[in-house]
Amino acid sequence: MDREVVEQKLESLRRCLQRIETKCPADVDALLTDYDLQDIISLNFSRAVQLCVDIGAHLISGLSVPPPETMGQTFDRLEQAGMLTTTLALKLKKAVGFRNIAVHNYDDINWSIVHSIVKNHLADFSEFAKVVAIKFDE
Repeated sequence: MDREVVEQKLESLRRCLQRIETKCPADVDALLTDYDLQDIISLNFSRAVQLCVDIGAHLISGLSVPPPETMGQTFDRLEQAGMLTTTLALKLKKAVGFRNIAVHNYDDINWSIVHSIVKNHLADFSEFAKVVAIKFDE
């Protein structure tokens, strides 16, 4: 595993999460009507998911587990290797589902759900980053 590559991706992840946190309005109604905020949040959320998948794939390359066939399986493999809890792996797989909607079916996004995800589950990405950082400190 290339520590520098992973550290760069973790820094990019931190910036995406910060951007989401600073731009997501407290009131869901503001998000429903502000297309710029929708774009900023969906783009950075999609990037955050992709960065976690990329980091996970990088970690998997050094493990004795089969390579994932899908983005979501990346987190299954990390769970199988004992790096992620079942709960965190499931949360990250759900985030992949949102990313897929944001990328492929942008018109179908429910912004009330996105607002709830941002307000209640953004910490899942930070938890993943902590797991990765601990792995590199071992």
